[in-house]
Amino acid sequence: MSKLSIVIPVYYNSDTLEMLYADMKEKILGKIGDYEIVFVDDGSGDNSWEIIQKIAAMDKNVVCTKLSRNFGEHAALLAGLSVCTGDCAVTKQADLQEDSTLILDMYESWKRGNKVVLAIRESRDESAVKKFFAGCYYWLVRKTINKDMPQGGCDCYLVDRQVIKVLQMMDEKNSSLTLQVMWVGFKTEKIYFHRKDREVGKSRWTLGKKVKLVVDSMMSFTYFPIRFMATMGFIFSLLSLVGIVMVIREKLMEGTPILGYASIMSVVLFGFGIIFIMLSILGEYIWRALEEARNRPPFIIDEVKRQDDNQTDSDKE
Repeated sequence: MSKLSIVIPVYYNSDTLEMLYADMKEKILGKIGDYEIVFVDDGSGDNSWEIIQKIAAMDKNVVCTKLSRNFGEHAALLAGLSVCTGDCAVTKQADLQEDSTLILDMYESWKRGNKVVLAIRESRDESAVKKFFAGCYYWLVRKTINKDMPQGGCDCYLVDRQVIKVLQMMDEKNSSLTLQVMWVGFKTEKIYFHRKDREVGKSRWTLGKKVKLVVDSMMSFTYFPIRFMATMGFIFSLLSLVGIVMVIREKLMEGTPILGYASIMSVVLFGFGIIFIMLSILGEYIWRALEEARNRPPFIIDEVKRQDDNQTDSDKE
């Protein structure tokens, strides 16, 4: 009999965890057979860890996993996948924005032989500003990284045990786990759902984290930034050459004096700005190479509690 693992990253979700478990218990847990729920506390500063243990006391299939500090959602999901024991695993957010019944549809798709099942946002209740910037990100991904990225994006996914092994083998930091899942290339099916707006709690998905996701995606999956720098360098060199020729021609043919300190300084300062942008892009690559060379783990597990055998593990991944 197959077993399904549900991996849930937790970061300041104390106000939604009990409602999340109650929703899953009501809608899906009695229908999927053998299962486990892997909660991963990603260094939350609230009482999320205590609530996770409270839920585990009511359900022996709950696995409590605590990281030593906040490593980010990418690392938390990897930690959950490293701990889970199911034949397949599905990721789920703790913010109640996706219906729990979506897991049933994804599980049935896996039973039909699909090793990757992507949950695609067909529509969403969020504000127009959020929709716009999310749309910009997914458009950029389609144009520069993966043309198969859905227009609505992907919030959660189900992966087969074979895919989990590949993701663990990749062991990448500062990356996008969703793009890694799409990159592995196993048989995939897409399931569409409606994403609700967040009604309880405060989102910790800050602007800084969104910018980091964009940078991580661009740096890890495409050579576009390097090609962009080369293209900009060529364009500016060509424009400079044309400008020099025009100035010399004007001087020789018309006798126009070469003046304009302000215009020259504007061009010089603009050129310096472009150079610094390019240097910062190169710096990103160098820093990421250093991060990989250090061989530090993407996450550190402080504690794992399994209620079925009363076992507590401490491990480092």
